[in-house]
Amino acid sequence: MRILSLIGVMLCAALSVSLHAAEPSKKSKSKTAKTSSVQGPTYAKRKDVTAWADKTAQEYQLDPKWVKSQLAQARFIPSIPKLILPPTQVNKKNWIAYQARFIEPKRIEAGVQFWKQNQQTLQEAEDKFGVPAWLVVGIIGVETFYGQHTGNFRTLDALSTLTFDFPSAHPRAIERQAFFSKELANFLVLAHQEKMKVTNIKGSYAGALGLPQFMPSSWARFAIDFDGDKHIDLFSNKADVIGSVANYFKAFQWRPGMPTHYPVQFDASKLDMDALMAPDILPTFGVPSFLVKGAVLEGEALNHAGPLALIELLNGDAPPSYVAGTENFYAITRYNWSSYYAMAVIELGEAVAAKMK
Repeated sequence: MRILSLIGVMLCAALSVSLHAAEPSKKSKSKTAKTSSVQGPTYAKRKDVTAWADKTAQEYQLDPKWVKSQLAQARFIPSIPKLILPPTQVNKKNWIAYQARFIEPKRIEAGVQFWKQNQQTLQEAEDKFGVPAWLVVGIIGVETFYGQHTGNFRTLDALSTLTFDFPSAHPRAIERQAFFSKELANFLVLAHQEKMKVTNIKGSYAGALGLPQFMPSSWARFAIDFDGDKHIDLFSNKADVIGSVANYFKAFQWRPGMPTHYPVQFDASKLDMDALMAPDILPTFGVPSFLVKGAVLEGEALNHAGPLALIELLNGDAPPSYVAGTENFYAITRYNWSSYYAMAVIELGEAVAAKMK
């Protein structure tokens, strides 16, 4: 079993590792909508919160009184510690089911409308960053259905809950709590810089924001003012959303013109599947090494200059699907650490592009 792929699929459901979250299922969306409005006690008088506020204010050069006043408005959300825990039962991974969830007519049509309404901006982003329009469109479509599902949790509540009441039952509780503590700090810095009212900002239960579902630290590193209005808005300004997603992929070394993957078959007489799968989704093998281990490539794939990875997509009880992933496939997984997610983004983006033509 490819361990990283298993983690990747779990991330899309639990958001326990990734900085971004794919849109939840209809069932979980209904559950999320209901639970996000249920609030517990305030964080106003807790000593650990006060200590955190003083430390964070000093580290990020904020006014301690302002930080404390913001945190005084935060409330514990009882549902979030349960949502952040890894699932107790992991269903068999199924690319066919996952694909059907995202590559479907309504989402494709919404992607076409998004592309048409923002065609000039998408082209400007491609010209500046070298990131194709179909990739930006695919990301936003998988993440939030083009803004239809950006999350109903108050971000202040969500990040405070995960900072001060992270569930100890989580297998990586210390590491994850530290991560969300930094995200809460980044969120307060963002709100201060952009003069946002913290209680008005909503996102996912893990604190992901806006159409591209950037975590606050990703907003700080990669979000840009793409329309030049001296303000970064990933909630309603499509130019900033498009430019920021393109900027993200440029930062993670998207290579213009390189395919994301190639078809692959196998020569059973010399197949070394263990060796091919060992690096998981990290491109490792040059074409000659790939072929020696029993992979079979054809056409332009034989002339690929960079490393490749064997990408396995399980299909429940049916035989797995395989592709040869390039460095650009790997770049997409930097947005969400899952080969299933990356393939959904690719196929949605390509389906929308085909409709545009």
